[in-house]
Amino acid sequence: MEKTVDNSLPHDHSTARGFCMTSAVWMAIATLFGLTTAIQFIAPDLLGNIPWLSLGRIRAVHTNLVIFGFVTPGLLSAALYIVPRLLQTTLYSEKLGILTVFIWNIFLVSMVVTLAMGLTQGREYAEAIWSIDVLVALTFSLIFINLIMTIKQRKEPILYVSVWYICAAVILTTLVYGIGNVIWVPGAGALTGIPDAIILWFYGHNVLGLLLTPLAVGVAYYVIPSACRTPLYSHTLSLVGFWVLLVIYSHIGTHHLLQVPAPTWLKVIAIVDSIGMIIPVAVVLFNLWYTVKGKLGMIHADIGAKFVFTGTVIYLLTCIQGPLQSLPQVQRVTHYSFWVVAHAHMGILGFSGMIALGGIYYVLPKITGRALYSKLLADLQYWLVLIGLSGFMVSLTIAGLIQGNGWLNGETVYRILPQLHVYNIVRASMGLMIVVGSLIGLYNIVRTLFFQPKEVQ
Repeated sequence: MEKTVDNSLPHDHSTARGFCMTSAVWMAIATLFGLTTAIQFIAPDLLGNIPWLSLGRIRAVHTNLVIFGFVTPGLLSAALYIVPRLLQTTLYSEKLGILTVFIWNIFLVSMVVTLAMGLTQGREYAEAIWSIDVLVALTFSLIFINLIMTIKQRKEPILYVSVWYICAAVILTTLVYGIGNVIWVPGAGALTGIPDAIILWFYGHNVLGLLLTPLAVGVAYYVIPSACRTPLYSHTLSLVGFWVLLVIYSHIGTHHLLQVPAPTWLKVIAIVDSIGMIIPVAVVLFNLWYTVKGKLGMIHADIGAKFVFTGTVIYLLTCIQGPLQSLPQVQRVTHYSFWVVAHAHMGILGFSGMIALGGIYYVLPKITGRALYSKLLADLQYWLVLIGLSGFMVSLTIAGLIQGNGWLNGETVYRILPQLHVYNIVRASMGLMIVVGSLIGLYNIVRTLFFQPKEVQ
């Protein structure tokens, strides 16, 4: 629950505002790239032969911008308000924070330009070239320094669980990003053969598991008790969930490699731990939902909390589907199909993305001293994103099952593609709703940050 803070402290929140604006701008750009990708599945020749708009290039731009342009900065915006607030202090250095925001946007622009030019390492979620990888690692290192020094100067002796999750996300991602992108091999940024595939998917799955998940859960653990004005149901459960997540999640990436000659023992560990992920997810949701028990009206009344609570519901759906598709018999049908695309969107946009938006809307009035420009627009964005995402997941899940069963039965490509056409149209239509929602959110956030009058304190 939110603690009473010494209001005499000179709160600036420039870093939180910078990451908030970063997230809003890049969400609009990332979703536009995603919509362009979806349209190309319907009309492959629509954009001609423009190299930088080819599917192989803009798909990589889209995925990287969603993860590093929209979701991560959105969660960091909330986190960099939450951590000092819980510790009853100020952020160690707003100047360092602003430098971090500046470098973050430099590597995002560099990433878009280089990937559009066809400069890539050709590795999932690790397409950015080596020099950009160095910038990313540097940025996370600076955020880590700012957070650890903020903890050092804290006035509150108890580290609330949100602080645990947020700091762990930054520390672990600094390490995981360097390992997964093989940053010690300049130029190539990759190994060769099966070892490279294993390291890649150790990183690829931990982008969600050790970056977005801890940040999102940390934000949820703050927003939901604060919005309900009630203590967290169990502090002990929150720490149990924290440690189980860290122990289990780091081992499951190899379930993406069940069809390749990776070591069998590694595949077994990945499958067992994928099923075991039900434990930390159940602990988190049990803890949060019991905190909300009897107070859903308060969640519904707060747009930020409504986004966050919805993200926790989608977290449950994601972590039912995830362990299921790690089973070899299920993967025979689902792997390499649109089913996996639906699952990725459920986890990144549905779970962590909804919580990122909720975190932004919850802390925005607090870091600006201004009321939200329009709760109506925020609510409209909520429904556009939720309906768009739901339709997206259903249509792609069905399309993935059609693909998988067709391939399993030996169907030729020209017989399968016409069956997918209607689902690709639904996919693009739902994507358009998400794009409109992102543009509405950008407008609402810009008006709140720069054009809304200050509230009387």
